[in-house]
Amino acid sequence: MANVRASKVPFVPKGLRYLESLQSRVATHFLPPWLSSSNLPMNKPIPKNTICLWFNKDALDAARFYAATFPDSKVTAVHKAPSDYPSGKAGDVLTVDFTVLGIPCLGLNGGPDFSHSEAFSFQVATDTQEETDRYWNAIIGNGGQESYCGWCKDRWGLSWQITPRALSSAMAAGGAEAKRAFEAMMEMRKIDIATIEAARRGKKSPAKPAGKKKGLRAKKKN
Repeated sequence: MANVRASKVPFVPKGLRYLESLQSRVATHFLPPWLSSSNLPMNKPIPKNTICLWFNKDALDAARFYAATFPDSKVTAVHKAPSDYPSGKAGDVLTVDFTVLGIPCLGLNGGPDFSHSEAFSFQVATDTQEETDRYWNAIIGNGGQESYCGWCKDRWGLSWQITPRALSSAMAAGGAEAKRAFEAMMEMRKIDIATIEAARRGKKSPAKPAGKKKGLRAKKKN
């Protein structure tokens, strides 16, 4: 009894000690170093599916931009490299956990070996022209690049489709409505909702008088 009273070590059930040891071994042997249990926020469940996006070294800057631009988007965690690696040193930002419009993503600073392409893109549905303009202008104004048919690239090379629901609805209608809306879309860079809706109804848009074609199908005059 004297030995028991002298001990100040908290009593930990044997089963709990075993579980803690097992958790440590699993984290050590089955998780990458930057996702070890010591780097994960407490009580934060790991999503079943996460989009991993490869960046050269600007994953944190990109994640902060997305969080500031789109609703339901935020940076949730930043993990630094525990040791040197091929494209960086210990202490550099290695991965960034963030969400884009509620979708869990992980930005990986993996170096310059791989770059983004149009093979992957985020398609963002918009309800108004103001919302369409806001996202488009934010991306282009931050060093991005315009493409066609509602597509653009941000400064890190990631592709975005800023797609009004009016366009998606017109395409889903099928038949002549979809054909007219599709042909109108093919003339555009940023999508203009009024022009799409006019084309769907079979009316000419005031912005495009008859006989003057612009955009992808425009012909150069000699």
